[in-house]
Amino acid sequence: MPMDGDEWLHRYGLHPVGAGIDEVRRLLEVRGGLERHAQGDGDTELMKLCCVQLFNAGRLDDVPLIWRAKSASMDAECSIDIQLPCGSGLARAKAYLSSQHLLDALAARQRLLGCEMAGDFESFSVEERSAQYAAYYA
Repeated sequence: MPMDGDEWLHRYGLHPVGAGIDEVRRLLEVRGGLERHAQGDGDTELMKLCCVQLFNAGRLDDVPLIWRAKSASMDAECSIDIQLPCGSGLARAKAYLSSQHLLDALAARQRLLGCEMAGDFESFSVEERSAQYAAYYA
């Protein structure tokens, strides 16, 4: 697997498909584990890029993986935007998390609700956020 975000971005772009999306999931799991073990070991910028790629895929089953990455450390919490678990939309992400019976899902849903009440999702749209990430990584 590539060592840095530039190589990873060049290899898969912001909208990986097929086997590429599976590689993104694997890398995020590995990097998240490293980050949980010792803050700074996971490369939170690369983790954020993987979360952006999964955000763009918009699959609900990636919500827990993105949340675990975000909660891996204080650095990851700050690097990985709260909107990233919501690639399928805020309402769908909250509903999905409500249907899960795991403590992580409950924590993620509560955090989304709190951030929504604080205005972090004001005028949020998946398309607009995706365009912002495209501009950021250009």
